[in-house]
Amino acid sequence: MRRPTLEAVAARAGVSRATVSRVVNGQLTVTPQIREAVLRAVDELGYVPNSAARSLVTQRTGSIALVVSEPPTRVFSEDPMFATVIRSASLELEAADRQVVLMLAGSAKSHARIERYIAGGHVDGVMLISMHGADPLPAAIARMGVPVVSYGRPAVPVPLPYVDNDNVGGAEKAARHLLDRGRRRVATIAGPQDMIAGQDRLTGYRNALRDADRRSIVAVGDFTRESGAVAMRHLLEDDPALDAVFVANDLMAVGVLQTLRQAGRRVPDDVAVVGFDDIEAARYTEPPLTTMRHPVVEQAAAMVRLLLGLFEGGPADPVILPTELVVRESG
Repeated sequence: MRRPTLEAVAARAGVSRATVSRVVNGQLTVTPQIREAVLRAVDELGYVPNSAARSLVTQRTGSIALVVSEPPTRVFSEDPMFATVIRSASLELEAADRQVVLMLAGSAKSHARIERYIAGGHVDGVMLISMHGADPLPAAIARMGVPVVSYGRPAVPVPLPYVDNDNVGGAEKAARHLLDRGRRRVATIAGPQDMIAGQDRLTGYRNALRDADRRSIVAVGDFTRESGAVAMRHLLEDDPALDAVFVANDLMAVGVLQTLRQAGRRVPDDVAVVGFDDIEAARYTEPPLTTMRHPVVEQAAAMVRLLLGLFEGGPADPVILPTELVVRESG
């Protein structure tokens, strides 16, 4: 059975070939009545546009790269943040008739491969996630002139549009919540300091402790459960009298609760615990975890909308979403 052609659609709809081309390529210079007639003919004939030919006309591929600066072992781990961001961004792009190309940039070799792929014109834009330190990828992509946005404020001095949550304000609120509950020795387990989220949440904690004229007690993890467990053991060894801990993400907080249980410390009676993110598991820890809600789904969707807006000449202003304290039983 022969594949329906553009000419066949034009004949069925009673319009010119050029008009059909404008409709299938999403141009707006066609009246609603003619557009409806063309789309009806497309549906009746089962016409499928030739994607290669359409790309030549529109100079668009319909694909967006979602670049995660982590190795596969981290992306496909127990951390739900990556799956949530990928799923939410994919759904938002699907609604805009775009598709996601997932690319993992966890090594120098993968960086070079991704740069070649993007420079080859295979995607219309790029979304960057989980950038570390002096990552060269944002600057390299920016030099290509490809529209790019970041999930989180970039750690490198490159003027990239980004969407973030209020990490500093959220961490301040979490630490003040513990202080307001009468806790005297409030420690923190910060996230990795080569990531902006880790830096900003530590800054928020320190602001709250400084305002209360209290000494900061800091350990550092890497946003994994195991690192939270190890950091909590070190804190207990260094300062057995601490009675509260703000943990920079919920996954580390799960490890903290495990260490406290093994040490015979009751939560929240002996040590109160507050996390950050409000992952689903926070509701099912023992006890349920008090945490700052990080709007991951909304942030991913806002990142997509910001990128799509750039295609149409929209603003590149940063978008900052609020966080919310969710009080449960741990602190």
